[in-house]
Amino acid sequence: MLRLPKDLYMEMVAHCLAGLPDEACGLLVGSYGADEVAHIFPTPNAAASAMIYEIDPKDMLKVDRAARELGADIMGVFHSHTHTDAYPSPTDVAQATDPGWHYVLVSLRDTHPVVRSYGIVDARITEESVEVPGLEVPGLDLDVGTGSASPGRAGPALS
Repeated sequence: MLRLPKDLYMEMVAHCLAGLPDEACGLLVGSYGADEVAHIFPTPNAAASAMIYEIDPKDMLKVDRAARELGADIMGVFHSHTHTDAYPSPTDVAQATDPGWHYVLVSLRDTHPVVRSYGIVDARITEESVEVPGLEVPGLDLDVGTGSASPGRAGPALS
């Protein structure tokens, strides 16, 4: 399971929408191997593409340093799929080199964004539930869980 505070969920989806027509991306920060996201760090898509994403190694290093200053670690990555389901592509699987990370996909194909998370180990894809406490919209299935609210803060913007 991945637990994502509502404000971070909303920031992640907004970053993905703002990235259109290209894929958007960013990093999840918290305790490595844990389920609770404490911060997100939206990053530019260095590939500037609607088909793939790439996080510049300099941005990765900046986020890693910022995470350490927060007493945390990079625990995953998110990116959008602009025209396909929220399911890892062969390219996504090939890029998934850390077995302890959460790989979050935001599909923007339909009217409402769909957010899903996966573990990817040795090219094996395992979906995990996404829980966003406080994100409940009557009559709208957002493909996320429910529960009680928890605190969370977005990471600083990268410059």
